Amino acid sequence: SFLFIIPIGLYTKFYSGLSSDWINHSIGGVFYEIFWCILFSTFFTNIRPIRICLFVLGFTCILEFLQLSDFSFLQFVRSYFIGRILISTSFSWTDFVYYFIGSGIGWLWVTQLRASLSKNKL
Repeated sequence: SFLFIIPIGLYTKFYSGLSSDWINHSIGGVFYEIFWCILFSTFFTNIRPIRICLFVLGFTCILEFLQLSDFSFLQFVRSYFIGRILISTSFSWTDFVYYFIGSGIGWLWVTQLRASLSKNKL
């Protein structure tokens, strides 16, 4: 999953073709959510996927609202490429749509991963 989601998520940040602004600033949010859902489910195997994905969604929404502030710490983090990828640089109401979509897909993904892994254990 990581070998798929990380490269495609990063690619959305560098894509320069048709609709690049939308792909660079919006679609990337879907893959961002999926990545975090998968990552947390990897470490917290005893927590139900829905709870993990709701946590990721909630935390990402908080991060989006933090874009409205000018905290010096956030400015420092955003001065680096990895910081801009992780916490973004600007607020947009439309981003929430992509966060919800990504968390929903993340929930499906994690649920399917866990079902597949439990079948393979038998």
